[in-house]
Amino acid sequence: MLKPKVLEKLNEQIGRELYSSHLYLQMSGWCAAQGLDGCAAFLRTHSQEEMSHMLRLFDYVQQSDAQPLIPALDQPPHEFESVKDLFRQVHEHEKSITGWINELVQTTFEAQDYFTFNFLQWYVAEQHEEEALARTILDRLELIGLEGRGLYFFDADLGRLARGEKPESLFSGGGDQNA
Repeated sequence: MLKPKVLEKLNEQIGRELYSSHLYLQMSGWCAAQGLDGCAAFLRTHSQEEMSHMLRLFDYVQQSDAQPLIPALDQPPHEFESVKDLFRQVHEHEKSITGWINELVQTTFEAQDYFTFNFLQWYVAEQHEEEALARTILDRLELIGLEGRGLYFFDADLGRLARGEKPESLFSGGGDQNA
């Protein structure tokens, strides 16, 4: 049985993962409206991944004889200054999620809930990959800038990542491309 504080934190994280899914889906819509189909596909895939993270938590709570609670969600932002601004926000969001995961892990440790502590180790590793990928994307945007062919190739590479293909140029050698 989950201790009340652990259950509270798990339910908060369910909401955060669901919000992440909505955020990335909304960002995907913005990219599509800008003609950045590769970025849109990448973020849509990322939205689906975040939904799977939420469902993993949801199922864990249910399997622990507790009731998962889905909170009301804030509307995610839908306007961005540029694709660089959008991915800067992705990186900041992922760093926030990492902080919340770490807080949740600490709560389970303090509560001596080692089943949940062990379950959450997957999220710890996943967040390392998520932050590394977001940082790699920002580094590549910084390198190529937002004008001309660089943005075209960047968009194409993100589309390849979304399809599970190896990017041709910008992401070779960087971060885990399956994060």
